[in-house]
Order: sequence, then C-alpha cells, then structure tokens
Amino acid sequence: MAYIPSGGAPAAGAAPMGSQYCVCKVELSVSGQNLLDRDVTSKSDPFCVLFTESDGRWIEYDRTETAVNNLNPAFSKKFVLDYHFEEVQKLKFALFDQDKSSTQLEEHDFLGQFSCSLGTIVSSKKITRPLLLMNDKPAGKGLITIAAQELSDNQVITLSLAGRKLDKKDLFGKSDPFLEFYKPGDDGKWMLVHRTEVIKYTLDPVWKPFTVPLVSLCDGDMEKPIQVMCYDYDNDGGHDFIGEFQTSVSRMCEARDGVPVEFECINPKKQRKKKNYKNSGIIILRSCKINRDYSFLDYILGGCQLMFTVGIDFTASNGNPLDPSSLHYINPMGTNEYLSAIWAVGQIIQDYDSDKMFPALGFGAQLPPDWKVSHEFAINFNPTNPFCSGVDGIAQAYSACLPHIRFYGPTNFSPIVNHVARFAAQATQQQTATVLNSGCLLETLRIQPDWHVNCSAQCLAHTVLHPPHHHGRRHQ
Repeated sequence: MAYIPSGGAPAAGAAPMGSQYCVCKVELSVSGQNLLDRDVTSKSDPFCVLFTESDGRWIEYDRTETAVNNLNPAFSKKFVLDYHFEEVQKLKFALFDQDKSSTQLEEHDFLGQFSCSLGTIVSSKKITRPLLLMNDKPAGKGLITIAAQELSDNQVITLSLAGRKLDKKDLFGKSDPFLEFYKPGDDGKWMLVHRTEVIKYTLDPVWKPFTVPLVSLCDGDMEKPIQVMCYDYDNDGGHDFIGEFQTSVSRMCEARDGVPVEFECINPKKQRKKKNYKNSGIIILRSCKINRDYSFLDYILGGCQLMFTVGIDFTASNGNPLDPSSLHYINPMGTNEYLSAIWAVGQIIQDYDSDKMFPALGFGAQLPPDWKVSHEFAINFNPTNPFCSGVDGIAQAYSACLPHIRFYGPTNFSPIVNHVARFAAQATQQQTATVLNSGCLLETLRIQPDWHVNCSAQCLAHTVLHPPHHHGRRHQ
C-alpha cells in the first residue's frame, strides 16, 4: 500500500511565544503490539518512521531499525528531539513492513500510524494508542507504545571549602584569599569554571558554599582532573599566587557525613627552592554534595499538571462588541483578539491537564437579570461549575455570553486573582504533585487585547500576559 507522508497534515502548530524557550532533549522509545502481518510466508519486518510537522507538511525526522519477523517489536533505536514547552510540536509515528532494501517508503507495506503532540507524550510519560490506517480505520488490533525520558544531565554539585594557615602575602596584613577551579579544555588548556568570593584579611578563610552544574565542572566525568588555584587578591589585578592542587569529583565526594577532605596547597617554585618546604597551607573541603536540579520537564514527567484559568476583561473600554472596531467583535471568520489569545495559550496548556476542564471567568460586566456589576462571574453562567470542556468549550462559552452581558467597569481583576489563589492554596495541601500552584507553577491568565504571552523557561511560575513596551507589569 503506497504511503504519501505529505498528505493529511494537520494545521500548522502555534508559533513560539516569547524569546525564551523551555528547551531540553527528550528521548522517545517506541514499541508495537499486534501489528498487521503483511508477509505470506513469515511475519512482518516492521520499522518505525517519525515525522515532524512544519508549515503544514510532514517531514521525516528519523527512523528505527527493522525488527525482523516480529509483530510485537521493541525498537532499540530511540528518537531524540528538542522539547519546547511553548510550542505545539506535532508528531506522526508510522510503521512499515520492510519488503525491499529501498529507502523509499512507498516501496514498503504500511502497517499503521498514530499522530499526537510531543506535549501529550511527555505529560503522560508513557502512552499506548491504537494504530490507524490511511482511512482512519483501525489497523487491525495494532497498538503503538511511546515512552518519554529527559536526556539532559541536570546534576549539580555543591562544595563547601575553607583554608588553614595559608601563606601571608600582604606586607602590612595577612592575605585576601580566593579560589579558582579549572577543568581541561578540548584544546588541552585549563578552562576556568568557578571563582569564589574574596575573604579579606585572613589566613584561615571560610568561603560560602557554591553550586555549579556537574557538567560544567567536569563534563559529567567524575574522574576528570580538576585544578584548584589559590590566590591573594590585589586591587590592581596582579593577584599573588599562593598555591594549587589537583583533584577530581570522585575524590571530592569523599567529603561527606561530616568527614572533611584536606588538600595541601602547593607552590611549585617554593617547593623547588626550599628543601624543608611542606606546603603553602591547607584547603579543606568540608562537604561535597551532588544533587539533581529538577527541570520543568522533570515535574511534568513526574506527574505534575498545569491548572489553566482564564480571566476575560468585559469592561466598557473594549467598545461595543457589535462594532467592528471593538476588540470583542467577532469577525466573519468567527474570531477576534480574545479568541486568538485563548487559542494561542490554551492549545499548549491543555496537553498538561488530564481532564481538560478549565474554569473561565469574566470581570467588569453587568449581568442579568438585575444588571449588577460583577468582577468574578462564570462566563458559562454556572457559578457552581465554571469549568469549560477544553479550549473549544472556553471559546463557545465566551461567544455565547457576549450577547447577554453589558460591558461596564471598572477594571478590577483582583477577585479572579483571589479565586485562583484559593485553588493554589488547596493544591499546596496535596501530598502528590497534581496541580502546579500559583506560588510555584500555576498558569493564570488575564487576557487583554493585543497583549502577548511571555512564557519563558525562567518564568514558568506564571504565564504572564502584559502589553508591549510595559514588560515590568506582572499579573499572576
């Protein structure tokens, strides 16, 4: 059966929002179960091809090895992709029975396919779905299982150091010691990794504990040599050399459980000149701890979900929704600025919420039947259940409520902020990570006309919408 990868592509995914990205490497493992048997005298010889969606077209990204004579393959070849939280990354997994040595897919029998977003996979960590034929009918009893794992080395090392009886370098004082840590570079030269603070007027300094990524300190190689240099600080930049020593992360890891590790600080020139030279002081490693610096994706793979609440501005400053100049005016294409913002954010967030039920609230409008102003009302007019089913549900509730309310004012969205804060407070009492709260990673949105989304990797504590040229404004 011929297969045309460019056919049937979905609509292009949402464009990245903001200049920062929550990016890391994700490894996808694929296996199949109960695949169609296309061979007459034996079983199928399946392989899997991954396609990524770009500008409305499916592009082949990579393919696995072929599992010979196997209807339940577990492919050893992994797919490694960059995961962008801010993007809807469409993926298609297509399985084929290899019949020839040709690399052209139309030369092989089609066994079925499955399409989803990368966010769907990482939010579930592992999914099993039925395979479909080109006509969207089931490919027999065929299933595909996809598992996600983050690849980035996000371990960090924390060191706590002190010195004892370091050499005196200042004529009218003691020394102002600091340390520098180096690792070997690819060019064979030492590369500076970290410099401690300067401790003034002492030969027995105690430096503040510091933390660096393990990959920065030793490229993840626990045995790689690390050069530590000790200097006496001078204001003119001509720092006086006190001494040095070499170690490794594996050696430094011996400093634990309250047992320090000591290193002699050696000045090679003094060592060559003085027969009775011992050292230029002692550097004491008080503790060495290696921990994992958990990433945003770690939380998602660990089961955290994002709670997505929409707050919409219905104040009179928006204009009459029947007037084409109003930001609430729904054009003949069935959209407006508010619906565009809801879709842009909601399509991304919904992958990280298992029930896809989102509270949608409004403020600044007069409501029937008494036409009192409300700054916290459910746009579906159900105060006991303001939840809408999916992003479609939010858009439908928003469109349906417009003819039944009167735009008024003032602009007061604090009741909605407090509404979401109450949900966040409840989430902090849970023993399992199910909802990211406003003090950590709760997604709370106030949608305003012609505002843009800043959803950077460094600000995932909140999805903040703020107007252009006013980047200091925050709403959470």
